[in-house]
Amino acid sequence: MYRANQITGRKQIMERGRAMQNEKSTEEVALGIRRRVFEHSMRNNGGYLSQACSAAEQLAFLYNEALNLGQPTLPMIPRPFSGVPSADNPDYVTGAGYNGPFEAHYDRLFIAPAHYALVAYATLIEVGRMAPEGLEMFNKDGSSVEMIGAEHSPGMEVHNGTLGIGLSTAAGLAWGRKRLGETGEVCVFMSDGEVQEGQTWEAVQAAAHHGIDNLWAIMDVNNQQCDGAMDSVMEVGDIATKLRDFGAVVAEIDAHDIDAMRQARAEPHEGRPLIILAHSSPTQGMEFLRRRFPRLHYVRFKSDEERAEMNHAIAAELGIAPIDYGQ
Repeated sequence: MYRANQITGRKQIMERGRAMQNEKSTEEVALGIRRRVFEHSMRNNGGYLSQACSAAEQLAFLYNEALNLGQPTLPMIPRPFSGVPSADNPDYVTGAGYNGPFEAHYDRLFIAPAHYALVAYATLIEVGRMAPEGLEMFNKDGSSVEMIGAEHSPGMEVHNGTLGIGLSTAAGLAWGRKRLGETGEVCVFMSDGEVQEGQTWEAVQAAAHHGIDNLWAIMDVNNQQCDGAMDSVMEVGDIATKLRDFGAVVAEIDAHDIDAMRQARAEPHEGRPLIILAHSSPTQGMEFLRRRFPRLHYVRFKSDEERAEMNHAIAAELGIAPIDYGQ
């Protein structure tokens, strides 16, 4: 029975995703994400390379297959930052319009770790939701394409600079949608560092208590955070067991196995939230980065020589020519 449910569920996910899927395969989207983040980082003397290594398949899967999202409602080239919401700024909108309209049958996505913004923008470009020119606005004064994604940044709906907010915000929205009878689900892309925040555990417990089963999350378990390896900052133990104890249905997968991701998404979770623990490598596709381990959160080149060496080595790994960054 379990296997039959798994196959049926997977078929349903693929059917739901087919309308959203572009001409690229999810594997091609993931490779494009890594290449685009690498090129940007080389041209800008650093960037969030390890997040592209660990999360490319996850974000590619969400946007290219798993989520039922409508067409973007915002311009392909992002507008400049228009100011904070206020009575004097009635036209303010969040960046969630790049994920499509807020209609009852469409899914909603929360990108909880705001420092994955560069990877998220690359994903939007790869699936045709944002123009490549948008990435040229990255971290520029007056731009909405922030280095640390804010609620006005492309693909973002709320500000998640404080890790742990994303899942609880999504749980509240999912609960409201369930009460309204909306068929669209709510998904959260998370990072494992968020399990060091108590708010995350409260969200899981509340979602299980209230039967919020239109909520699911995929967590990038790369065992890394800003100050180095997670265990060197705060040991979190067996995340899967803890999540189950708090009421979630949990599936554990290899984050770089897209077929395993499809099967995990099809896991039955009636009356409870589903959390997929995607165990990833922070150097996947860019093994040269192992020289920097475990300090991989943000890679800034230490010298012109290192930059040139990394350029040639990683470009070869990604199957592209070295980046011309004007050296």
